[in-house]
Amino acid sequence: MTISYQSTGTPRARLAGFPSLDVEGAGEAAPAIRAPHRPPPRREVIPPHPQHAIRALTHDFPSEICGWGAHPEYEIHLITKSHGSFIAGDHVGTFAPGHVSIMGPNLPHDWVSDLPPGEVAVDRDAVIQFTDEWIRGCTDLIPELLEVEDVLRESSRGLVFSGQTAWRAAEVILDVTRTHGAEQVSHFFRLLTLFARSPREEREVVASEWLGRPTDSNSLNAVEAGLAYIFENLTGDIRLATAARLAYMSEPTFSKYFKSATGTTFSAMVKKLRIAHARRLLDSTDHAIAQVAAMSGYHNMANFNRQFLAEVGTTPTTYRKLESSQKPPPEVFSLGLRARS
Repeated sequence: MTISYQSTGTPRARLAGFPSLDVEGAGEAAPAIRAPHRPPPRREVIPPHPQHAIRALTHDFPSEICGWGAHPEYEIHLITKSHGSFIAGDHVGTFAPGHVSIMGPNLPHDWVSDLPPGEVAVDRDAVIQFTDEWIRGCTDLIPELLEVEDVLRESSRGLVFSGQTAWRAAEVILDVTRTHGAEQVSHFFRLLTLFARSPREEREVVASEWLGRPTDSNSLNAVEAGLAYIFENLTGDIRLATAARLAYMSEPTFSKYFKSATGTTFSAMVKKLRIAHARRLLDSTDHAIAQVAAMSGYHNMANFNRQFLAEVGTTPTTYRKLESSQKPPPEVFSLGLRARS
């Protein structure tokens, strides 16, 4: 299986088949998958609009507006279909339909679905973006909004919501994308209130506090080229030299800028993404362990077992035998933590 990263397709103004989160491609108005053209990857750029305080939209994956981002706006994000990997700073986790998160300003992030080459998940994302300047101005004028301060602060490391909070938030996010004017803004503040009042056990901070932020075009170019290359070749041979060449940099320069932007080394990112992919295959297929290893880019079983154990805290064979409640959560990939066996 090839994991596609390239930005393709056309932004869509509607969202089909939701909230039937457990049925991918639900909705009869449009197919869940269609064939795209394949232009080069490009990072996300947020165009400001002088007549709108917030930006709310839905889009396909891959999409011309979808890609690795480290923009100054906050981003509230909902996945409505497909499974895959997401990156928030130095954290690599997995997502499924119903994944809800908020990423703070300048936190590197991306969501990449596991799709065969040439396929597109229609209306995969619902996104809300807003600036720190605007929300701080609102807080100055409306003291009642001070209760959202903790959520804004924690979002600097990426917040992922679960349980009833995620389900309720998904509905409100869609309300924001479907409405306009004062009605849209009212739904937006209802969403922030839901986040602020969520139980602590239903929200998780995922990235490192010490994480650096990309501050120049070199860091942005390095991580964009590196991630695109990793995702396009996750099941095959990946070399630092090739990634550096794609970024038009020497290997030491590329390594420096990649780590400054993501908070982790290039080789560590490759391993995290490959193990995340292997976990999804172990959870969702009956493939033999050797086949899972090969589909995750490991062609030496001893190495696969060793790397899986180091990341997850158990062997692939033992992991597959565990009940869902016993399996380590994806969050163990962050900060180099290891799950207990």
